[in-house]
Amino acid sequence: MARKLRLEFPGACYHVINRGNYRAQVFATEKTRAAFEACVFEACEKSGWLLHAFVVMNNHYHLALETPQGNLVAGMQWLQATFANRFNRLRGERGHLFQGRYKSLLVESGEALGQVCHYVHLNPVRAGLVTVDDLASYRASSYWHLWQKKRPSCLHVETALTEAGALADTAAGRKAYAKFLAWQATEGPAGKNKAYVSMSRGWALGTQDFKTALIKDHALAESSRAWEKSGVQEIQETRWTAALASGLAALGKSAEDADTDLKSAPWKVALAAKLKQTTQANNRWLAEHLHMGTPIAVSHHTGQLRRGLNPAAAKLTKRLGTLNIKA
Repeated sequence: MARKLRLEFPGACYHVINRGNYRAQVFATEKTRAAFEACVFEACEKSGWLLHAFVVMNNHYHLALETPQGNLVAGMQWLQATFANRFNRLRGERGHLFQGRYKSLLVESGEALGQVCHYVHLNPVRAGLVTVDDLASYRASSYWHLWQKKRPSCLHVETALTEAGALADTAAGRKAYAKFLAWQATEGPAGKNKAYVSMSRGWALGTQDFKTALIKDHALAESSRAWEKSGVQEIQETRWTAALASGLAALGKSAEDADTDLKSAPWKVALAAKLKQTTQANNRWLAEHLHMGTPIAVSHHTGQLRRGLNPAAAKLTKRLGTLNIKA
């Protein structure tokens, strides 16, 4: 059977779901759930995603995300492969971690996206892990973050609040949202009745007009598919080049400096690490454009920086940290 087409276009929203291989309890411990959450936030930063809601359960996860750059596939490949590698390395295991391909349902912005957010937030209640009154205590969820003063920049909790009745991101608004979810849990379409099942099935969530428009614009799907295969690398590299130029300017460096300075120069290491953090630029591209030798060398030097073993590069990274060099 042919695989379903992944529809990708700038601004697309998705409900993404995947399970552990053979429904294994991949996220059975709090430490593992926290590690996956951190990996999701990294993927959002690298890919420029907006995360509207998420939850990590014992054997599966749900993401309600938006892709301004139309890059779901590349971002998901990085997320699942990176977490699987980290998980297997920690456990000393090998093999597939997830149950094959992830499921991604296109979601219409507005009410439909809000319903997905409510559905995602109520997963621990439907699973019997917590009561709706104790839902805020379930740590591995965007609903927990809703109640925190400091949140990841990629997390847009206001979507759920807005679609629950134009609620504000205030103490009163959050309390009203808690009451709204309590109603949803017993009567609403994201709660226990049969309607919520549809939020994990099919290919698109939203009005009939939204689905009809997607079908009518199938040429967009075909072109985006071709774009993914033949043009995505060129488009990505254009963005990476722009980010590289911004970083060089911030450090007072030039392409000529990259050509003549040491392969392991601290400024190169700092800039490579920043580009790896904020774009999907790979080690091979960075090695070529920063003249750092081999992809393995890039990985080695940036890894040392992460472990605090390159103070000179770390000092320069702090300077880059105040800049927006995303592209």
